[in-house]
Amino acid sequence: MTNLKRKTAKDRRIARVRAIVHGTAERPRLAVARSLKHINAQIIDDVAGRTIVAASDADVEAKGKKKTEIAALVGRLVAERAKAKGVSTVVFDRRDKRYHGRVKAVADGAREAGLIF
Repeated sequence: MTNLKRKTAKDRRIARVRAIVHGTAERPRLAVARSLKHINAQIIDDVAGRTIVAASDADVEAKGKKKTEIAALVGRLVAERAKAKGVSTVVFDRRDKRYHGRVKAVADGAREAGLIF
């Protein structure tokens, strides 16, 4: 698969998810970005076009932990920051990734910390 086809396929998957998931001020979007080394989570108000809170693996103590454990910590951290800003319910945006592994760990960590979605 060429790079152009790969990018187009990725864009189609993202668009398919984003056609359903849309964040508002009352219920913003929790977007998870995963790469081979890192994981980031943002809570975004799409109506205003701004990020409310964000967290990444650079913000947590990751020494000696597995990637899935780090992802769960990122989920907890973004949920705690969201609760401090007054956000309690969100919609989950997995982007082009499947809902398993580290993406699921972020969601589970956020649920444990009190976010509802």
